[in-house]
Amino acid sequence: MLHLRVIAPADQSSAVADLLAADPGVTHLVVLPGAARQPAGDLITCDVVRESADGVLRHLQRLGVEARGAIAADDVDMTLSAAADRAAEAAPGHGEDAVVWDEIAAKTGEQTVLTGTFLALIIVATMIAGVGVLLDQPILIVGAMVVGPEFGPLAALCVALLRRQPDIIGRSIKALVVGFPVAMVATVLSTWALTATGLVSREMLLADRPLTDFIWRPDALSWVVGILAGIAGMLSLTSKKSGSLVGVLISVTTVPAAANVAVAAAYGVWHEAAGSALQLVINLAAIVLAGLLTLVVQLLWWRRVERRGNGGVPRQRTDRPPAGVTASRRPPRDAG
Repeated sequence: MLHLRVIAPADQSSAVADLLAADPGVTHLVVLPGAARQPAGDLITCDVVRESADGVLRHLQRLGVEARGAIAADDVDMTLSAAADRAAEAAPGHGEDAVVWDEIAAKTGEQTVLTGTFLALIIVATMIAGVGVLLDQPILIVGAMVVGPEFGPLAALCVALLRRQPDIIGRSIKALVVGFPVAMVATVLSTWALTATGLVSREMLLADRPLTDFIWRPDALSWVVGILAGIAGMLSLTSKKSGSLVGVLISVTTVPAAANVAVAAAYGVWHEAAGSALQLVINLAAIVLAGLLTLVVQLLWWRRVERRGNGGVPRQRTDRPPAGVTASRRPPRDAG
């Protein structure tokens, strides 16, 4: 469930309370008149099952609550309530699989800003992968993919494309376009430094590397891996069933390729650098394509689930229809 905190101006409070009371997925509704001071208004709190959360948030925004008030949501880890059980039974679908679009947009939107921390993480990840390439050590590749932060902008790009948000699209592309080149330049310099100290050598790159040479040899499976990685990463972001680590592990198809570009360029092995660069481009394109298609499928699926659960029309409680919305029909849900 999600716990909603709504600050509604006095002239909107009744409509907001009626809208929430009319939704079968909402429970534990509390209205505190005049409790809010900044911005001023009534404080309204409730719990909403995840299956209904997207529709509830969409209706609140259509009332314009966020323009003069505020809407906040937090995950509820545990609820002991018969009313909550009834709300979960009344809502169509399963909460673990429900997609709350505003929640996803908030999660990914924060990761599009090109910060010093983002640059530091992608540089460190690429350097670790560079050493892993030279030593032909998959465990270092795994370490690099855990550190890599690039799935954040990739996921944000998918969500922004679906919701048609050009500003977030621009920030996501900027983070990737700046982050990867900076990381590769830093890895070239670190490779030269390690070579100067005698810790690594060009011969290590040219030697047989059966465990990691797939990184610079793109083929049809590169698309397959990238697409599967994009699906897994997006599901880890939108579903409550997957751990957050799945989203982080998406970097297995990106950071190692960027590292191999840098190491090969440092030693002037240009055919390997070109192959790694192509691998990187393929993987990035496949991840974005698969992530976007995954979101589209989830959007269409949840619309179908809602229609089937409501007998073909959006459902409301008949005892208290929300102000401005008839009891027999509710505005359709969308992703943007």
